[in-house]
Amino acid sequence: MKLDSTNTLQNWLADYGGVRERAMRTLFSALDGLCEGTVIVDRECRIVWMNARYAARFGVAGTEEVIGRIIEEIIPTSMMREVVQSGQPILLDVMETAKDAFVVVRLPLRDEQGAVIGAVGFALFDRLQPLAPLFSKYQRLQDELSRTQRSLAEARRTKYTFSNFIGDSAASLAVKRLARRASQVDAPVLLLGETGTGKEILAHAIHAASPRAHRPFVGVNVAAIPDNLLEAEFFGVAPGAYTGADRRAREGKFQLAEGGTLFLDEIGEMPTALQVKLLRAIQEHEVEPLGSNRIQHVDVRIVAATCADLVARVAEGSFRADLYYRLNVLAIPVPPLRARGEDLALLCEHLLEDIALRTGLPHCELEPAALALLAANPWPGNVRELRNVLEKSVLMSENQHLSAVDIAAMLPADIRLHTSTSAPAPSAIVPYALAMAEAELRILREALDACGGRVSEAARRLGIGRATFYRRLALLGDGRKV
Repeated sequence: MKLDSTNTLQNWLADYGGVRERAMRTLFSALDGLCEGTVIVDRECRIVWMNARYAARFGVAGTEEVIGRIIEEIIPTSMMREVVQSGQPILLDVMETAKDAFVVVRLPLRDEQGAVIGAVGFALFDRLQPLAPLFSKYQRLQDELSRTQRSLAEARRTKYTFSNFIGDSAASLAVKRLARRASQVDAPVLLLGETGTGKEILAHAIHAASPRAHRPFVGVNVAAIPDNLLEAEFFGVAPGAYTGADRRAREGKFQLAEGGTLFLDEIGEMPTALQVKLLRAIQEHEVEPLGSNRIQHVDVRIVAATCADLVARVAEGSFRADLYYRLNVLAIPVPPLRARGEDLALLCEHLLEDIALRTGLPHCELEPAALALLAANPWPGNVRELRNVLEKSVLMSENQHLSAVDIAAMLPADIRLHTSTSAPAPSAIVPYALAMAEAELRILREALDACGGRVSEAARRLGIGRATFYRRLALLGDGRKV
């Protein structure tokens, strides 16, 4: 029984070897017949065989003339030598000659011990059309990848420079002078100021003027990210770090900002538990992705900003003192708009130009009374609030000159024009714009009362259009229905 099993195995092995040998010969014959050319070289890259069709392509009358010759003598652009030397195949390559372009496959040949003894090459096509769909799809994917990379690079590029921080007052010039100085050193920068003062513009400008300007600028609003996602957002996630995590690693903001600047807006809102890892990342230039034991070195410059009183938060224990001292190396206080009164006219002009550009509406200008009214506002929302008021005024106005009335209708309720007709106390000083608006409102009301509430008649007597009468009455804050 044992003898029969041995014979069966030997017979099977013999058949297997025979089948394999026949398969190899059949495959080679099939490829040789289908391909435009076939060539075999030895370990010295001398041709040991080339089919007649291929030889004719290179101006050789018969196969015998190429046997024993170096491959480059017949095919100057051949890469068979690289295959022999590296032992690695070159698949689906395009080989160009003086007359034709071939799609070729090159494979190493090995002996029983695995040593490279030569190479075989097949010229699959002499025209690229058969592979056009594949090349076309590959090119589309490459184009999409290039567009995505350009889009990401654009998104991580600075949007502002120091020219975008508008103002030539002493306070504004002092801020820009400090920021320019900070841009030339690599220490952390802490921007302190109320919301809407332009801290983000300064962060962009500092990066744009720094030696890191050609590297990414990555901004993250700490207050806008849920606490349970902050660690992953900052330091990245290892593959499969938790259930449902991506199988591929995901980079955090520190890795994305490699070589560039990481802007941490609203840093005062960072949870205490994460402040330790942030401090380590800043001090040691190292991060540890979530779910990983591998430390990654990072080269990132930190610019942080906050409208919170960090000293008070340190005192109450919600912000680590060591992190505060590490961030507060170059502190730049950004003044509020009410401390930059000299910049108001310049700011308004710039904002109105930008609003016209973004909305496509005609460019509007402020009348002197409107500018005086804006100057009387304390602007708790600073430049951001100023832009909001101007943009609403432009959208609602039918004129290219914004009056005090146009502006007054868009101001916050606590400082909006008084609609009372009672005279002010003798000691009160009413701004010119408010007094003019009060007078206009009184004229409109008296005309309406005199005409029994008929708007058309009141407008006719005053010499203005009916639509204008309605609009001026609404802008001046009259609550009655007409």
